[in-house]
Amino acid sequence: MLRVKEVIQLTDKHSMDDAMKLAHFKFSFIAPVIQGNFLDSSKSAYYKRVTQEPLTRPDGTRFAYRPKTLEFWEQLYRKGGMDALMPAARSDKGVSRNLPDTAMAEIYRLKETFPRLNATQIYLFLLREGFITKNTSLRCVQRFIKSYGLKTGKASAIKDRKAFEETHFGAMFQADSCYFPHIKENGKSRRTYLMLIIDDFSRMIVGAKLFYHDNAENFQILLKATVSTYGICDKLYCDNGAPYANNQLALITGSIGTLLLHAPVRDGAAKAKVERAFRSIKERWLYGLDVKQISSLAEFNTQLCQHIRAYNLTFHSGISDAPMDRFLKSNEKIRKPESQQWLDECFMNRVNRKVKRDATFTIDKISFDAPMQFIGQTVEVRFLPGQPQTTCIFHDKAVFPLRMTDKVANCKTRRQKLPAIDYGRREDAHV
Repeated sequence: MLRVKEVIQLTDKHSMDDAMKLAHFKFSFIAPVIQGNFLDSSKSAYYKRVTQEPLTRPDGTRFAYRPKTLEFWEQLYRKGGMDALMPAARSDKGVSRNLPDTAMAEIYRLKETFPRLNATQIYLFLLREGFITKNTSLRCVQRFIKSYGLKTGKASAIKDRKAFEETHFGAMFQADSCYFPHIKENGKSRRTYLMLIIDDFSRMIVGAKLFYHDNAENFQILLKATVSTYGICDKLYCDNGAPYANNQLALITGSIGTLLLHAPVRDGAAKAKVERAFRSIKERWLYGLDVKQISSLAEFNTQLCQHIRAYNLTFHSGISDAPMDRFLKSNEKIRKPESQQWLDECFMNRVNRKVKRDATFTIDKISFDAPMQFIGQTVEVRFLPGQPQTTCIFHDKAVFPLRMTDKVANCKTRRQKLPAIDYGRREDAHV
């Protein structure tokens, strides 16, 4: 009976964003069992312990789950991955929600302009100005403000911090990015960004690369290379920036069995290890480098790789050992990808696109040809970031590979002839 009630509530969420957040919420509780690192005597004991108190769901509501429900989530994940943890689509999809988009935008504006306004004041303003009707409750506005982190309140300047360290290599990776100097390539000066992934236990830098853009696509490329080389971490601790806080990354980490965690907003000290690595790279290498002599991003990355190699082999006072030596002593627990094909599938981004009447759709200004049977339909498209040749339609558990639109080639393609209609025949006419 409990699970039926939950399904009724969850299927009321109709957006892909909500579905991904809910899937990640479920995965966060079954991750210790999937990874095999829970400390209880059995997984049943673990599930019983974590469900003793109601759990707070992504929409801010609290719900009392039973241990059997978490066991059911585990079965779903092992059978179908993150997709299986997502709720079914709403039966009333397309019906407007109680809180319109205009009201949401106005709430954001009010909180930015008047941060001390509380939910009741905002609710009365929205009602008075016609953004909402009386059918929308105060609770709806309160839930939206809480879910999107718009609550105000002065936090204490002093935070309770403890020095911590994971027990083995791969238990947790920390990731972040920082500004790097401009370089001139092909006569054009461009800002560079360093994206970094460091292992919490060994302090070993397992992923580092310079990019021209600090975005989600580039971080996914770096993370995939890191996982392919060093294995799958149990937890990934990231900044709250756009490259790290997005639904695609949450789906990817869930697919490979990694729990995605985010540091508190504007709290650099919470991810001190990766911040300290940035400082070391700048002080030991960057500040002594003549950046004006670098003519390309590839050359810049080559020199970075040489420094990272030296960094990993150098004695680290924080661990009284070299990061590479600590890695070699503690890497037996790291999980390896099942195969390269499996890894590619896990790292595929997923978007919905409507196929136009000319059997095409567009992703990032690139047009793709779709099979004719999908004309007029909204389809799920999957692709690897930066590799448009991997784009495909995923429909009813079948994969349809796609190609980029070549209008010149399409001009020469022979179309299928449809049978002519004889309007003189009246066989089906009703007299």
